[in-house]
Amino acid sequence: MEKRKAAARPVNRSNKKKKSSHVGRIVLGIVTVLFVMLIGIGCGFLTASMNTRANIAEDILPSASSHIYDINGNEIANVHATENREPVKLSQVPINLQNAFIAVEDNRFYEHSGVDPRGILRAVFKNVMGGEVAEGGSTITQQLAKNAYLTQERTLKRKIQEVFLALQLERQYTKQEILEFYLNQIYFGQGAYGVQAAAQTYYGKNVEDLDLNECAMLAGLPKSPNYYSPASNLDAAQERKGVVLDQMVKYDYITSGEASKVRNVAPTIIQKSANEAKVGAYFLDYVTQQLIERYGADAVYKEGLKVYTTIDMDMQQAAEAAVASLDAQRTDANGVMQPQVALVSIDPHTGYILAMVGGRGTDQFNRATLAERQPGSSFKPFVFAAALQEGFTPDTIIDDSPIKVGGWSPHNYNGNYNGKVPLRYVAEQSLNVPTVKIAQKIGMDKPLFYAQEMGITTLVLDGAHNDRNLASSLGGLTRGITPLEMVSAYGTFANKGVHVEPVSIVRVVDRNGKTLEEHQTKSKTVLSESSTAALNSMLQGVVLHGTGARANIGRPVAGKTGTTDNWRDAWFVGYTPDLVAGVWVGNDDNTSLGVMTGGMEPAQIWKAFMQKVLEGIPAKSFPGAPPPAAKVTYIGDEGKEGDDGGKSSDRKTNTKNTSKSKSDQKSEVPTPNGNGSRSGNTGNRNIDFDRTSDDGTQNESAPAPSPGANVEKGRN
Repeated sequence: MEKRKAAARPVNRSNKKKKSSHVGRIVLGIVTVLFVMLIGIGCGFLTASMNTRANIAEDILPSASSHIYDINGNEIANVHATENREPVKLSQVPINLQNAFIAVEDNRFYEHSGVDPRGILRAVFKNVMGGEVAEGGSTITQQLAKNAYLTQERTLKRKIQEVFLALQLERQYTKQEILEFYLNQIYFGQGAYGVQAAAQTYYGKNVEDLDLNECAMLAGLPKSPNYYSPASNLDAAQERKGVVLDQMVKYDYITSGEASKVRNVAPTIIQKSANEAKVGAYFLDYVTQQLIERYGADAVYKEGLKVYTTIDMDMQQAAEAAVASLDAQRTDANGVMQPQVALVSIDPHTGYILAMVGGRGTDQFNRATLAERQPGSSFKPFVFAAALQEGFTPDTIIDDSPIKVGGWSPHNYNGNYNGKVPLRYVAEQSLNVPTVKIAQKIGMDKPLFYAQEMGITTLVLDGAHNDRNLASSLGGLTRGITPLEMVSAYGTFANKGVHVEPVSIVRVVDRNGKTLEEHQTKSKTVLSESSTAALNSMLQGVVLHGTGARANIGRPVAGKTGTTDNWRDAWFVGYTPDLVAGVWVGNDDNTSLGVMTGGMEPAQIWKAFMQKVLEGIPAKSFPGAPPPAAKVTYIGDEGKEGDDGGKSSDRKTNTKNTSKSKSDQKSEVPTPNGNGSRSGNTGNRNIDFDRTSDDGTQNESAPAPSPGANVEKGRN
């Protein structure tokens, strides 16, 4: 007994020290905040006289439009300060909507005098405990003061002004009047200011007609109107709605039973009314949303920013003209034509997005940046790049013969096998079985590593369903890849193995001429000079005499086709030494395109675009680099190395037509078992069955990274 007690004492003292230290941190944080507040209040009295107004409700900071410019400095858009706003009386706002805002934004609204010290201390406590800024202490009155009269500048001076304006508001107006001002002032996304405009924008009805479900979702939007928008991110909007409902239950505005009835029921969201499509509309929306995320909606719509972007309007017009050539097969229930298409073009040396088409029509869903679609065989170059880094060459021989991995037997597009073929031929004809054998030999972690290094952020590397299996070598991924990230990744091949992060905004200047941000290029070496040159050589063959022949524009280009199971997605991504472009075609509901491969319409759209934008520009060859000594000369069955005995000519060259027929492929392909991968069919993952070819070169002197056993986790 004595020994147990003696042993326990040091542990108790340690716990006490930890608790004491923890409490000390909290007390120190509170004292610091109170000290800063006292200093701020003292300083505030000096500036308060400059910010008091006789009639504060009518004295609002004048609004100024923001201007957006293209890469040549020409103005391409004016983001009007005119707001979609229709003020309503508080009596018209449902009590559930009033209570929802109070519960989630300022539960002591009716008790404080504009500033809530208790709320500030509670926020400080939670932020110190959590080690991050998880909760703010601003009241509804302070938010109104900031949004109506001040800029979004994050300075102590602005915060002091906000406090005194809030106190003045409380002296001049009743709580009901302040709440009415607030509900008519705040921004809800999609250009909607105030609850009436928001109700019309999202639900197509007047605010007085909203039910509890709609009220709770609307009250959750101001925290981040872009992210929580039900028009583009319904799942996030539903999650945020649940937080609002929980707060309403917590403060006794509704019962838990009432909350349960609507928690998992999504309100009906209307599509924004169609307007005449504007040139570069998807790109402009993309830029606007980025600005809102960085500076807030008020800065974009009221504070007269000057935004200099990367878009080249001549290229943009060429992109939209090329996309318009795709025939529409049908119009879906939302009035959107199908199939849809996305096209992105990037300068591989600067990362500048020169053209972006996010779809056909005027809907708000930008498929170039938001649609995560299965890449099919357009993912294979990451496998080839990893193999070249590991000592393969374009002449390395792979035995194209049947293979079985666990319960999975991959097969080629046409069901045939070609015997011993060089890696170059595997790329040109987009052969599946040799690609799987390569991935089996080098391990899937390496292709996934290089894909991530080239900017692919959607890979899933943990959990029961992940991309660490051989099916991923054929483009059967858990989530998919966006066209923007795919084009950016291919830019690495065009830029001598150096990846440059894509960018759309070069510089932002405020209404006073102060530069708020200036872009700095972010790049890193991913592939060696020799590996990149070899890969470019292989992918040139894809266009010269492989599956991408329809993309041949009569000058050195490299590229890769991609087609997924049941023809749900069709890709062509290609490049010259100075320009990269990618085209994706698919239905929004992921249904079949009906026998469309990446070498068909996507390659033709790509060709039309590239011919137009490169007209009059001299052709340029890919830079070469001395090939390294081959370390892997032959891969036989089960990914084993062997000696081909000089019989590479034994291959059965099967270059039949590259267009698919339904009899040539199976609708479901099981994922491999063994090697840590899972068995069973691919579920919603689509495996590519098309083929491709290439021929080109590239170089870079800086050392490339080496993938280890651990691959960086996929970023969401």
